[in-house]
Amino acid sequence: MITVFSTDHELHCGLLEASGDRYRASLECAERAINVIAALQDAGLGDMRGPAAFDIRKLTRVHSHEYVDFLQNAWPEWQQAGMTASNARAQTFVCAGLRAKDTRSIQGRLGRYAFDDSAPIVAGSWQAIRRSAEIALTAADIVKSTRKNAFALCRPPGHHASRDCAGGYCYLNNSAIAAQAMIDAGLDRIAVLDVDYHHGNGTQSIFYERNDVLTVSLHADPEDEYPYFLGYSDEAGERKGHGFNINYPLPLGTVWKEYRKALGDALDNIRRFSSPAIVVALGLDTFAGDPMTRFGIETGDYLEMGSDIRSLGIPVLTVLEGGYAVDAIGRNAVAFLRGVDGP
Repeated sequence: MITVFSTDHELHCGLLEASGDRYRASLECAERAINVIAALQDAGLGDMRGPAAFDIRKLTRVHSHEYVDFLQNAWPEWQQAGMTASNARAQTFVCAGLRAKDTRSIQGRLGRYAFDDSAPIVAGSWQAIRRSAEIALTAADIVKSTRKNAFALCRPPGHHASRDCAGGYCYLNNSAIAAQAMIDAGLDRIAVLDVDYHHGNGTQSIFYERNDVLTVSLHADPEDEYPYFLGYSDEAGERKGHGFNINYPLPLGTVWKEYRKALGDALDNIRRFSSPAIVVALGLDTFAGDPMTRFGIETGDYLEMGSDIRSLGIPVLTVLEGGYAVDAIGRNAVAFLRGVDGP
């Protein structure tokens, strides 16, 4: 297992999120990645390397040019507008009856390019966001060129980010960027398996009309959980993408025995797709002790989850997504990756 990692994620710090009638320190914090890298080092789990630099055009293969430009310039624009708050966030969002207009106002642009207020911009955000995507791109290159497994230790995460919208702690869709890069490098198809507790709405929307990317997601039923408005079982893809998007909404309280049945069916679908490699959007917020979620998967279960995915017999690119039990995220990641790599 080769892990790609950068300390630049620590620049994306001081994040605040809504909690009742006040703001608190965000659960999407630097300690998540710090604890994962420490656990990997303690476990001696494979080699570690920093990311390569990539042209911004790698990002705009998945995201719009306008959106990437917004992310790059949002903080300077916030400052130039005389805003003093440490977190730049929207007050108004585009919804039914409103135009998706790219305004001169940074407040308007923040609402144009986000679907909720959980992805604020701070002074170091762009450097961390871009480096997170470059981590995924570097890991994709490793998998494509060596046919070996790789782990992209990305922060901030990405699977909620759509072509031109941030949300759910996500800005650039690292898993989608990696999948597209592997297609561009010569693979004729790629499967993306999302095992985060929350549905990967951004990944689904990016590939929804395509048949060269199979998107499969196991997640809490959106009737009960974020992101609420995508992730239902009847969302099968459109046009030539029909049949190439598969959702497994699962009830609150799901434990490993039940989850594993759905995972087995998902893996059967991936086998039929005959993907030469797989991108796994690894959310460790399915953990029983996660403060944000309501599944019952234990640390030992992640070893079996990784092993089940290894049974596909194809190279695995694992991209870190969610997981907010900070003290447990490292050992859960190690368990999963050991399962993927095998004995």
